[in-house]
Amino acid sequence: MADKSFIEKPGSFPQKEEALEWGYEEGVEWGLIFPDANGEYQSPINLNSREAKYDPSLLEVRLSPNYVVCRDCEVINDGHSIQIVLKSKSVLVGGPLPRGHEFELHDVQFHWGRENQRGSEHTVNFKAFPMELHLIHWNSTLYSSIDEAVGKKHGIAIIALFVQIGKEHLGLKAVTEILQDIQYKVRNYPLLRDYWVYEGSLTIPPCSESVTWILFRYPLTVSQLQIEEFRRLRTHVKGAELLEGCDGILGDNFRPTQPLSDRVIRAAFQ
Repeated sequence: MADKSFIEKPGSFPQKEEALEWGYEEGVEWGLIFPDANGEYQSPINLNSREAKYDPSLLEVRLSPNYVVCRDCEVINDGHSIQIVLKSKSVLVGGPLPRGHEFELHDVQFHWGRENQRGSEHTVNFKAFPMELHLIHWNSTLYSSIDEAVGKKHGIAIIALFVQIGKEHLGLKAVTEILQDIQYKVRNYPLLRDYWVYEGSLTIPPCSESVTWILFRYPLTVSQLQIEEFRRLRTHVKGAELLEGCDGILGDNFRPTQPLSDRVIRAAFQ
């Protein structure tokens, strides 16, 4: 499990935004600091399964992750989330992505609640899950880096996996093995077959749009003890003095759902 302390490391997004402070506290308006957060096509959203439109074209080229289980990864607590930065090249192709384009996996991020009734960023029929996992990919066919790809057409694709409480997830004993589990289930379980797709944005500042979201229908399962390990993480450097009213617990790190506007949610299943 990751160190329970804050580790200051650069994130996945453009350097110019990194100096600006932001958080999940009630009343904080990201749009005052990050103009993109005021956009019309923001994420996350509520997925109304009955209104999603079945799109058979999503099945013409199978969504194919070619993930390499990386032993040389960096696990970072940036005070907002837990981030696993990959050192080996893993790619995603097919499905809703442009034909012939490779999307390289850059990092994995976790969002969770302090209680089991909340935590996921997206909701399904207004139901929240206790955790949501994001696999952040960038288009390495069109762009030279993730920083260049952010906010650009076909620049970013994010796989989202909901997490529910149940049986222990053995892969989370070594967090990076989650990728091995996902790839295993491509062959043995419809985890990567049934999914929703929509166009949205990053869910953390700068909230840039032009993000293709791929949200899987079937959640992963972790034990109550495993999710409690995430809830023990802290937002600050060990020994740091906390602001009044702040308990320093890292959690409830999810953005509220945003209006769907005129967007259409597509489904790769009926």
